[in-house]
Amino acid sequence: MAKLLAALGLVANAFAWGVSWWPFRELQALGVHPLWATALIYCIALVSLAVVRPRAWQPMLKTPLLWCLLLSAGLTNVGFNWAVTVGDVVRVVLLFYLMPAWVVLLAWPILGERPSAASVGRLLLALLGVVIVLKKPGTDWPVPESLPDWLALMGGFSFALTNVLLRKLHAAPPAAHMLAMFGGGAVMATLAAVLGLQTGMVSALPSLAGPWLLWLCGMAVLILAGNLGLQYGASRLPANVTSIVMLTEIVFASVSAVLLGAAQWDARTLLGGGLVVMAALLSALPSANDKALHS
Repeated sequence: MAKLLAALGLVANAFAWGVSWWPFRELQALGVHPLWATALIYCIALVSLAVVRPRAWQPMLKTPLLWCLLLSAGLTNVGFNWAVTVGDVVRVVLLFYLMPAWVVLLAWPILGERPSAASVGRLLLALLGVVIVLKKPGTDWPVPESLPDWLALMGGFSFALTNVLLRKLHAAPPAAHMLAMFGGGAVMATLAAVLGLQTGMVSALPSLAGPWLLWLCGMAVLILAGNLGLQYGASRLPANVTSIVMLTEIVFASVSAVLLGAAQWDARTLLGGGLVVMAALLSALPSANDKALHS
């Protein structure tokens, strides 16, 4: 029963992020740019954490690497939340989930984990999938062609760095991890929004009397509930099981986007996306070395 509840917690987190594109788009329709929405949501999360864990900030003074986690987590939210608001949701989510491929490249210099032949193979499989997704008729080279493409790739790379840093910082208290990640979402989104405001890419916040505040509070509850589900599930299930369950986010995002008319499936996206998902699944399954260690 405990494992079932843990898995349901992970599914709840995947659902929260898989359908998050919809409230972000509703907020944008009400005049709230996804960067402002992200900044305000994570400010609410920070205040909530400060009430529950008032001393969570103390490890930040002793562990400089937590500031790197703040940066990477913040860029993850900036990239993903902005991309799913303005881009094709299925395409964005697939590009974002190139993340396991980036982990192969980042784990070597940061964790000292040399890539094996199998991990390099998974990397090439994922890259092939991305090439197929990005390649369109009339284009010679399958390079990102739009802002959402670049944001999704940046978000996925930052998410990979976040996961690697979390492993590097395993000795730090969980509350410090949460503070760095919530703080990153608040700080980086605010900075990006202010810079965007100066360049004309981001509009100013609308009047506080508007209905968007209700949407924002609902979104904050959704994100906080998802994070609680992740914390509960990830702490009770093996990492490979967690990774596989989290892939349901692709299903939630894709199905909801297609049903609500925010994305379309075509043969190229299905084929390329299938390769990306396969690479992610293979990276989540225990390797032969892992099995030997537990035998």
